[in-house]
Amino acid sequence: MRDNDRVRNLVTEVLFQGWAVLKRVSFDYLRRDGRLDRIIRLSADHGDAAAVLPYDPDRGVVLLLKQFRLPPYLNGHPEEMLEVCAGRLDGDDPRTCARREAREELGYQLADIEPAFTFFASPAFDTEKLTGFIARYSPADRADAGGGLAEEGEDIEVIEMAFDHAFAGIAAGWVVDAKTILLLQHLKLSGRMERG
Repeated sequence: MRDNDRVRNLVTEVLFQGWAVLKRVSFDYLRRDGRLDRIIRLSADHGDAAAVLPYDPDRGVVLLLKQFRLPPYLNGHPEEMLEVCAGRLDGDDPRTCARREAREELGYQLADIEPAFTFFASPAFDTEKLTGFIARYSPADRADAGGGLAEEGEDIEVIEMAFDHAFAGIAAGWVVDAKTILLLQHLKLSGRMERG
């Protein structure tokens, strides 16, 4: 962890430890105006993650997945989420994780994956740092049906969708997952899906 001389007297209390670790953190923060404030926050840590968006420019399609997500459901989004495949690093480097998740969730063996970005999805609460990738694929790369790991509670539907349709889903409001929006936008800006 990098030091920040404006953060002082950091005290961490673990409130819950399971799939994630929920902590209550208190610290003194030296404000820009010179005042010292005592701040208390909650922080969730479930590890860093990687995500990958496979694309086939020859057919103009991308691979996505649909799955139930409890937090969006609790916030009034009852539909399954349309997402890129992703998972926790679990000790792997991001590239290895992205390949593993593509095999488990999508059923595809991806050879060459290209880094897109690294970001914090919800820095006010979650410590997760996510690395996003794009990867060219073809139907020949399919290894099995995918669908995720039942022992991890995954019940995933694999969706091959026209890139233009998926990208339009951002503005239409049915693509609402941040990592998916960012990877679709990255792919669009890269020009790799331009056919001509």
